[in-house]
Amino acid sequence: MGGGPRTEQADEPGDALAGLLREAGRGDQGAFGELYDQVSALAHGVVLKVVRDPAQTEEVVQEVFVELWRLAPRYDASKGSVRSWVATLAHRRAVDRVRSEQSARDRAERDASSIVRDHDAVADTVTEQLDADLDRARVRRSLARLTDRQREAVELAYFGGYTYREVGALLDVPEGTVKTRIRDGLIRLRDELGVVT
Repeated sequence: MGGGPRTEQADEPGDALAGLLREAGRGDQGAFGELYDQVSALAHGVVLKVVRDPAQTEEVVQEVFVELWRLAPRYDASKGSVRSWVATLAHRRAVDRVRSEQSARDRAERDASSIVRDHDAVADTVTEQLDADLDRARVRRSLARLTDRQREAVELAYFGGYTYREVGALLDVPEGTVKTRIRDGLIRLRDELGVVT
């Protein structure tokens, strides 16, 4: 295992990179610095094509080289060149960043639309409740303007659920009289409430 074979292998650019990577895998910072100088432009180009943001590209390239330092001992030359391995790592990291950013945007949009939907639902409920309260108040005011006999007949028939015959029995008046009181009361209510027929 003399230095001769290593020198012959180092004549090939890929073999030189493999040698630097092996040395970096053993903790040689100088070898890692040389490796960085040789392949950083490649990593930067791959990441920039995917990420398209120069500031984020710098961050991702740093992540690539941290991963390269960590994984250097695992490099297997039989599976490809150092350049292809660096390019693959760079591409994976860049894609991860894009997916992460997209996921964050999607999450923010979902959260924002949920807040808008919740707000709209609450606003709709409040509006419906307010409308119902106003309608009830108008009906109460209109009922108060009926004669006592009309109001009594209308309330028993419409709010009490009694038939004309039952209202007549309760009020001790003929069914025809009940119908007349209810009809007159409803006409007056219609006029009071401004209902168009």
